[in-house]
Amino acid sequence: MGAPSPAEVLPVRSFRLSPGRSGPDQLGADLLNESKQPRKPISRAQIERVVSRAVGGVGLIFALQTYPAMLSQMDSLKPGLGLALTVAMYGGLGLAIIATLVKRFIRVTSGLFAVLYLAALVAWPAMLNTPDGVLDGKSWLWYLCTVATSCAAVSFPLWWAMIYTLLAPIAYGVVRVLPAGGGAEPMLGALDAFYAILLGQVVLIIITMLRQATAAVDTAQTNALSIYSSAVRQHATEVERVQVDSIVHDSVLAALLSAAAAGTPKAAQLAATMAQEAMVRLNEAGSIPAADDSMVPFSDLKGRIRTIANRFDEPIEFIDCDAEDLSLPAYASEALFAASAQAIVNSIQHAGARGDAVARSVRMNTNLLGGCIIEIADSGVGFDPTAVPSERLGLRISIRERVATAGGAVQVRSGPGRGTSILIEWPLGEPGDAA
Repeated sequence: MGAPSPAEVLPVRSFRLSPGRSGPDQLGADLLNESKQPRKPISRAQIERVVSRAVGGVGLIFALQTYPAMLSQMDSLKPGLGLALTVAMYGGLGLAIIATLVKRFIRVTSGLFAVLYLAALVAWPAMLNTPDGVLDGKSWLWYLCTVATSCAAVSFPLWWAMIYTLLAPIAYGVVRVLPAGGGAEPMLGALDAFYAILLGQVVLIIITMLRQATAAVDTAQTNALSIYSSAVRQHATEVERVQVDSIVHDSVLAALLSAAAAGTPKAAQLAATMAQEAMVRLNEAGSIPAADDSMVPFSDLKGRIRTIANRFDEPIEFIDCDAEDLSLPAYASEALFAASAQAIVNSIQHAGARGDAVARSVRMNTNLLGGCIIEIADSGVGFDPTAVPSERLGLRISIRERVATAGGAVQVRSGPGRGTSILIEWPLGEPGDAA
């Protein structure tokens, strides 16, 4: 099985280059589709939902904490206005909490509550209805100040949220020192306002940092998927190149060489038949057949290899095992058959001159990975695999790359005067599995 020549001829079925085929090309297409839709992306939308639900949970806790103070101050407010204020505050907060659960209108409801809270602070002095105009203690709106600044951080753009986290606490500080807000000392009102500003700014910083981090992750993920998709497309292009090269070598080139060497009518007729077959295969390469996801029994593959080998006069010994339960994908079976057939042809043509005592064998067995091993060996003249010119397509394209595109591997063991052994393994396993 010496160095393969361009005249290596064997009629085998070509791979079909079409979007509907199965095998490695279909796998590449599946990977490309999957890469566009990652299963669990870390995205801005997810962080927004988490943040809004956290704010909603905190708002619910503060609303329950505020409820006793609200009831105790209900009589200090003007009739009707106190009820309207309570409905507006608890109703707006309730809508914001519900929006976080249904994942809709989160920004709208959060912004609505923030606006209602600021309006309530401004209108609070006009709502008071006490004989001396002084409220006993701080307004119950104080407990919702942090909730309002958090809702503003969720709903408003960054600069508007920063302004709100300053404006709302300052408005409360002003109300706090007024008689309607309890008549607190200016220092106490300033401390309350500063405390509310501090909490609001911390919440805003955390939310902003999370948004920026997730935006960076989303951008990196998009870029990675774009690069991955490009790599998958390049892989599919390389697979098709190998398949086209195989068609050219197995059919077109062989037909041209046969026509050039035809010296008799019979040889000319054979060359014409080969040319017609090459044209048919090229037409099939451009067709779009339905995807073939069928499985082929290993016994069928062995039978096809035996049939090809029996066409030659040289004796070939077969060594195989029973593997009734083993089946291969159609694309893998086709690749293994074409590579094995090409290896047999190489051995017949190059292992020795006609009549030389060359022992040839084909061993077909299963491997530990649930696949198979096919070895084509002879005791012929051998060759140096590293010295095969790149323009000789038989070993590189028709055997090595054809099996590689199907997920297998080929090992060539040969040397001048030492015979040749071509070991085809599918699927590709760890080094040493074939042995």
